[in-house]
Amino acid sequence: MPDDKINLHLIKKWFGNYPFSKDVINAMSVIPRHKFVPAHLTKKAYENFPLPIGFGQTISQPYMVALMTDLLLVRAHNKILEVGTGSGYQAAILATLGARVFSIERILKLNQKSLKTFSDLNIKGIQTCIGNGYFGWASEAPFDRIMVTAAAPIIPPELIRQLKIGGRLIIPIGQQTNNQVLTIVDKKLDGTIIKEEHTSVSFVPLIK
Repeated sequence: MPDDKINLHLIKKWFGNYPFSKDVINAMSVIPRHKFVPAHLTKKAYENFPLPIGFGQTISQPYMVALMTDLLLVRAHNKILEVGTGSGYQAAILATLGARVFSIERILKLNQKSLKTFSDLNIKGIQTCIGNGYFGWASEAPFDRIMVTAAAPIIPPELIRQLKIGGRLIIPIGQQTNNQVLTIVDKKLDGTIIKEEHTSVSFVPLIK
């Protein structure tokens, strides 16, 4: 797969007939996914399933990246907290949509690798830090959007506090990998929290 725009046939293979927004499709069509996976998995980078990236972590399947991005309702210049940088692929998609991304990773070597990939691809608009994403990034709060790419048994209270009024959070909820639900959390203008369960998913656990 070349580094230029990913062909529409592959996009259709990834997404089927799901009506993702054109902005999400365009963002995913210009980010070379094979640059975010280990070298020995390059040939599998464009298959529609998750891949291991080391340290017990994975890069999510393209469909799931698109789904979470689409549900997040990203707008240009949104300030977004991503919990779990991992390979950096999801952060790159968010930045390509024009967001300012603040991404937390607890594993130093993954953080270092993602920073190199961002630099190699000249991807701007992403700040990272090493830390426990369960507690968010208080010094940069509040955030317009928050995306959590690991599953928690409950929605971490600190993430709710760091979400702006009118903001949205996407998080997998559940303790067992075969019993998780992708959950949309909206903070209404009066501060009310509205939760909506969207679909069954399987993610690595969020470490508290």
